[in-house]
Amino acid sequence: MTIKELWGLYPVALVAPKSNWKTWYREEEAELRKVIPASVIYRIEHVGSTALSNIWAKNIVDIMLEVRSQDDLLKVRNILLGHGYRCMSQGAHRISLNKGYMTDGITTRVFHLHVRIVGDHDELYFRDYLNEHPEAAKAYEKLKLELCRQFGNNKEQYIAHKTEFVQKYTAIAKRLYKNRYE
Repeated sequence: MTIKELWGLYPVALVAPKSNWKTWYREEEAELRKVIPASVIYRIEHVGSTALSNIWAKNIVDIMLEVRSQDDLLKVRNILLGHGYRCMSQGAHRISLNKGYMTDGITTRVFHLHVRIVGDHDELYFRDYLNEHPEAAKAYEKLKLELCRQFGNNKEQYIAHKTEFVQKYTAIAKRLYKNRYE
């Protein structure tokens, strides 16, 4: 079954904020650190809406893992394919994996892992800006709730219609936080 077919089984569904998202992240980070050599890991961070304070989100914990090279990118992919992750997409400098989607339902904990080469980390700026500017976070929540109503059965459209908002606030955050992650 392809990722697109698998995603077709699971419409976009937002849930109220859960305190256990941070715990799930910490526990999965610890698991990742057990199986991926420390020399390969540059940074691991909790990103996405479950890393934001107090907004509705998909019940999916997004994790960003930065590595130093393309060789490390492939090494991580190969390790994680043997540890319950499935490759969602792969490009020259990025690989997205997931864990928790099954053909007969999802597990209690679902993870999206965004593996990137060092420096490809706009999500950190977006996360920090929204956490430090609650009014922007609430505007994002409102947008997501509306898009969920409109495009609940079309993940591609749901994501596409969030892009302008994400790009706008990421650009603002990168100016404001200039070299925070460099």
